[in-house]
Amino acid sequence: MYLVSKERLEKMKKILQTRQDTLRIFMDYVFSNHNLSAIVRTCDAVNIGKLYYRHQKKVKLNNEITMGAHKWIFHEYVEDIENFYQNIKNQGYQVVVTLLDKETVDFREVDYTKPTLIVLGNEVEGASDVSIKYADKKVIIPMFGMSQSLNVSVANAVILYEAQRQRAAKGMYNTPQLSPKIIKKTLKKWAYEDIIEKELKRHKH
Repeated sequence: MYLVSKERLEKMKKILQTRQDTLRIFMDYVFSNHNLSAIVRTCDAVNIGKLYYRHQKKVKLNNEITMGAHKWIFHEYVEDIENFYQNIKNQGYQVVVTLLDKETVDFREVDYTKPTLIVLGNEVEGASDVSIKYADKKVIIPMFGMSQSLNVSVANAVILYEAQRQRAAKGMYNTPQLSPKIIKKTLKKWAYEDIIEKELKRHKH
């Protein structure tokens, strides 16, 4: 039993069937709500598997920027960063961090068709020492102007669309990565439970 139109339901199914479960993002203390909101929107556009985050303070998303994209992204708060990285590594993910040092490679040289976690450091200090410690690949986006770095949300978009390009070329958007059980459970939430909850809130006001 779903409470959405047939067209809306088909759109939801398509999102879940093309979701790149093995492409994930970790926001490591990104603190600007403008950047966070722009990152969420790009993550939705590329249809990543999950967005992880940790913040030192409560951050409010800007709905005018996300355009509601945050409702469709699977997300998870990271409490223990060491434990988080150990678990991700045990699941076979490569950790890709933007960082300039002697081991840095052009971001396009990475194979993003492998299970990949892309780490976005904060706007002032970049990736944390813990993130750098667990990095398998350190990448840079080449710059030819006076600026030495891109805004974090722009850098995220540039790297994610290279990942999207590689995955699309390999046909990875044509085969569902989520299990039928997760797809069914998520459809129930999106097309039934969330709508009931929204209606109950509306009537309370």
